[in-house]
Amino acid sequence: MLFAALAAAVSAAHTAAAGPRPQTLFQLGPGELISAFAQDGARLAWFTPSTRGCNTVTLVQLGSVHETLPSMAAQNVTCRWDVVPPVRLALANTSVLWTLREAAPPAPLPFDYVLGASSADPKERRFFEVAHANGGAGLWLAGIAGDGSTLVYAVATVDYVDEASCLSNPDQPGACDLKISNGGGGVHHIVGRQDQPIPQTGPAVEVAVSGANVAYVPAARIGPGGEPMPGPQSIEIRAVSDGHSVGEVSPEGTPLAIALSPTVLAAIERTPAGERLAWYRVDTGASDGSIPVPSGTSPELSANDKFVVFRVGRSIRAVAVASRTVRTLAKAASTPIGLSIEGTRVAWAENVGGHGRIRVIYLKG
Repeated sequence: MLFAALAAAVSAAHTAAAGPRPQTLFQLGPGELISAFAQDGARLAWFTPSTRGCNTVTLVQLGSVHETLPSMAAQNVTCRWDVVPPVRLALANTSVLWTLREAAPPAPLPFDYVLGASSADPKERRFFEVAHANGGAGLWLAGIAGDGSTLVYAVATVDYVDEASCLSNPDQPGACDLKISNGGGGVHHIVGRQDQPIPQTGPAVEVAVSGANVAYVPAARIGPGGEPMPGPQSIEIRAVSDGHSVGEVSPEGTPLAIALSPTVLAAIERTPAGERLAWYRVDTGASDGSIPVPSGTSPELSANDKFVVFRVGRSIRAVAVASRTVRTLAKAASTPIGLSIEGTRVAWAENVGGHGRIRVIYLKG
């Protein structure tokens, strides 16, 4: 992977930390695109599909060297995978989690691989294969998330209400109705090369982490394609270690996306009056503010204790939690990938002119 003026870009980005204009932190070579991006602390990671060599995950510490995951010295599925969107990526310190989706039918059981590797253990680890039938029955991937030393993924299980009736008389109306099942669904914590279910977590459709806490949106109903969907029920916040309750938020609408910081849980919600971005206190669950957002707002969020970052199309915006003021930070050259905030650094990936690049802008106050 080629980097254009790597050292100079990093130096310029840091000296321009107070500037209001986006900076290009890394630029890839011709033909090298980015499918997914994440950041955590001083580290960045991105997934690059390849048409000639191997698909790779690049892990960078700002001001230092980069490395490529997973290790190509050992057999892995990532290298030669026929990459189809979406690719999801989560980063926690030097550990990376990513997903690979199987191409569309004729496969009878479409599935997502959940895979990972780290600087200390670069060999690819296949943690889970999330598969469901075309009609919806089976496991659905709710998402992956990372922060600090915590990597998680979440799943929901869809079952037949009466599988025997569906098998014996599938043409009878209602015979193959589906339901959300508690069996097999929940949030899983990645510890080294092990996958540990977090106690007291249930089927989920969205997941976010901050430090040692995880928030998830419970699966509430079945969508038109058999997929699990959210409802206007409480968002759970639990400790990753043992699943004990840290907090609970009761949104005014149906949560479409969530983000978690040590003190703030943010959500994009669909309400009868339209979509809104709301934020709540983690310790009490109390509402701390909200703003209306356009109907085209992307269902993805990132938050710290001071700001919530979101996008409307290519427009990158931030709302200050204390003042509820919204700022348009930048307009990306193409659809932003992995938009997120870390401290005062807002970063995203974009593909322009046949190559990928990482862009950053630094917030004031």
